[in-house]
Amino acid sequence: MNFSHLGLYVLLATSTFTYQVFGSKYDYSKVVHLSLLFYEAQRSGQLPANNRIPWRGDSSLNDRGLKGEDLTGGYYDAGDTVKFGFTMASTTTLLAWGCLSYKDAYKAAGEWKEVLNALKWATDYFIKCHVSPNEFYGQVGDFTLDHEYWGRPEDMNMSRKAYKIDAEHPGSDLAGETAAAMAAVSMVFKEEDPEYSDLCLEHAKQLFKFATTYRGLYHEAIKGAAQYYESTEYGDELTWAAVWLYKATGENNYIDEAEYFYMRFRLKDRPNEFYFNKKVAGVQVLFAQLTKRDDYVQAARAFCDFSVDVQKKTPKGLIYIEKIGTLCHAANIAFVCMQAADIGIEQEKYRDFAKKQIDYILGDSGRSFVIGFGENYPKKPFHAGSSCPIKPVKCGWEAYNSTKDNPQVLHGALVSGPDENDLYEDAREDYIYNEVTIDYNAGFQSAVAGLLHLELNNDNS
Repeated sequence: MNFSHLGLYVLLATSTFTYQVFGSKYDYSKVVHLSLLFYEAQRSGQLPANNRIPWRGDSSLNDRGLKGEDLTGGYYDAGDTVKFGFTMASTTTLLAWGCLSYKDAYKAAGEWKEVLNALKWATDYFIKCHVSPNEFYGQVGDFTLDHEYWGRPEDMNMSRKAYKIDAEHPGSDLAGETAAAMAAVSMVFKEEDPEYSDLCLEHAKQLFKFATTYRGLYHEAIKGAAQYYESTEYGDELTWAAVWLYKATGENNYIDEAEYFYMRFRLKDRPNEFYFNKKVAGVQVLFAQLTKRDDYVQAARAFCDFSVDVQKKTPKGLIYIEKIGTLCHAANIAFVCMQAADIGIEQEKYRDFAKKQIDYILGDSGRSFVIGFGENYPKKPFHAGSSCPIKPVKCGWEAYNSTKDNPQVLHGALVSGPDENDLYEDAREDYIYNEVTIDYNAGFQSAVAGLLHLELNNDNS
């Protein structure tokens, strides 16, 4: 066989192989489209004229800080109406990371403008919350009061208390994660809107300085947060923020600080998960991408090899971390290991793993776990607004107690998911299976965009 024929043979063989691995029976473009609709359904504040969710309207227009600061906007965290800064910031960072890596996928899906709008809805709110260099509002709404209410966000008339961190009551984790989000979004908007990009980066720098100068866990300042979104440490957020600021600015002082924090907070050990409270796996992969140093590459490899080869899985192959947010955990790991593959670490192995995790969610398990997509998707998510009939019909706890499907389809929302035996119950009252949150969709949407990117590029190199 001469070399020209050999080259043709290899090309054909490779093309066929990559199609089998990355070609999909699922429409990833549609999944990205629906996921972005879910984020629109979670919007708080005054909605734009091009609002695409007909059952949503303006809400929480009187959200104010302790001195009357305008805190309207942002996203409701889950099926309730609390605006929770820590998970909103983590969500924003992961979405922005996916945009930076897989812009071509968003463009091909016709969703680039929509994902920019989704990011900006969050960062516009963070800018409002950052009322001075060392003050940041991290929560609006009280969980106890909120959970006594079941109804539309538009109909709320309860008190909406705001909670902040400041120099006397610091939150290095919250300020650090928000700094990471602002830095990441600044990169996304660098060409789209340079002025807005600069504004985001300025806030990122101030928030990082706040996070490093005044140390503490945010839930010690915002007491109610511990019950729902406790943060166990802040070293990973400080490192995460420093790495993102280096990525955004190229300034060596940030990578120096990141490496100092990495050693100071002992982040080199292999983690078991990657989610809003545990950023270490993401830190290790970003370090590997930015420095190409072998110790970081091996750390990223160790996490993904453990996840693929050793971590507990359900009988049908879903990686299983814990019973709440099961699918979120799997999707986040799929995304971060795709990022590792993108710099040449075990490309075939990690991409195949990611595809299996996402395709399980979309239907390979025997059903879809994304509302409005595929076969037998969830009809009764734990989500007050979508459980309500169209106005002017009143809505209250009778909607929660109803055995009927939610009248409004919460398109694109990823539910918490099955248990360790692949068992799932579509019951509104069972939030362990059927909760939805903005955090659940973030790594998932970015992983789906990554799979679409691979399809577009037929890329196994």
